[in-house]
Amino acid sequence: MSDKNQPRKEKLLIVEDDPGLQKQLKWAYEDFEVFIAGDREAAIELLRAEEPDVVTLDLGLPPDPDGTTEGFATMDAILSLKPDTKVIVASGHGEKSSALRAISGGAWDFYQKPVDIDELGLIVRRAFHVRKLEQENASLAARGNDDGYILGDIITGAPEMLKIAQMVERVANTNASVMLLGASGTGKELLAKGLHDSSDRSDKAFVAINCAAIPENLLESELFGHEKGAFTGAIKTTEGKIEQADGGTLFLDEVGDIPLPLQVKLLRFLQER
Repeated sequence: MSDKNQPRKEKLLIVEDDPGLQKQLKWAYEDFEVFIAGDREAAIELLRAEEPDVVTLDLGLPPDPDGTTEGFATMDAILSLKPDTKVIVASGHGEKSSALRAISGGAWDFYQKPVDIDELGLIVRRAFHVRKLEQENASLAARGNDDGYILGDIITGAPEMLKIAQMVERVANTNASVMLLGASGTGKELLAKGLHDSSDRSDKAFVAINCAAIPENLLESELFGHEKGAFTGAIKTTEGKIEQADGGTLFLDEVGDIPLPLQVKLLRFLQER
């Protein structure tokens, strides 16, 4: 007899054709309600019936156990039927291209075979955590009012985030430089945009630049601009992101990736305004 007062276990679908690994993974995830599928047809049937939030998927499925075609077809089918599913794909050593293809195709993360149960467990639990946060945000947004909005486009009911929003609002109308610290994906740019929108500079430009995405030899020109003919390929005078943000807010993402010589120049700029 089941206890109705027990919390419902989160549903995890494991798509794996190796019987030994099936048993090992099912044993490792006793905290979840685990469903096992050995091929695409069984995976889709369980997806429709149980609607799991997280799926671990081995790309080598029959009838192509030594390739990836069936695995990718399964991934595409899962995301087509339930786009919010967190799909975590298995990639063999040396198959970086498969992992990149999976991520670009909508997979949430990947793990390498042979399986490290502890490492995979962390990825799976993190996926469930993120999915829960997404559901909470969707629930707040569905209420049809602004009660959940605390800063710009940020929706939350978490007291910790309310404290952060209040702190951001306090510094918004000052001339202080603000450093936002947090792991990738935690919403630093949303906070920066919220700071801008809460300030008396909100009618001016909000300029964001990802310092890690721009080649080192071009970053200084991107920030400070350049004159026509300053270097090969400089066919016209171009204003930099700093000049574009004049009077508004400049958001420098991933500042830790800025080359040290350029960090010195930026420090001078920040000190002297």
